[in-house]
Amino acid sequence: MTTPSGRADAVHTAGPLPSDEDIAAELLDFLAERTRTRWEPDQDLFAVGGMSSLFAMQLVVHLEQTHQIAISGADLMLDNFRTVEAMVRLVNKLRGSASASGSTGE
Repeated sequence: MTTPSGRADAVHTAGPLPSDEDIAAELLDFLAERTRTRWEPDQDLFAVGGMSSLFAMQLVVHLEQTHQIAISGADLMLDNFRTVEAMVRLVNKLRGSASASGSTGE
């Protein structure tokens, strides 16, 4: 698969899951592409006033599609999307949940 900008999408390739650094780099690229602003992993995206709840939903869709996760319920809290670091933690948490639920021992 490729990203909207035409780059190879390493997240969807077979093999080991991307590292935290790879997830963060991909998110920082996505944010920079969408906002034309350079972000730091620990920077509060909403404190600067440039982000909206609509953009938060775009982040949700991007994370779900890119990392093949489902974000719902309590995981939709704005705090999970405030920083790139928080989003990386969320992706890892949900991947752990998906892995655990996928291994039913059938």
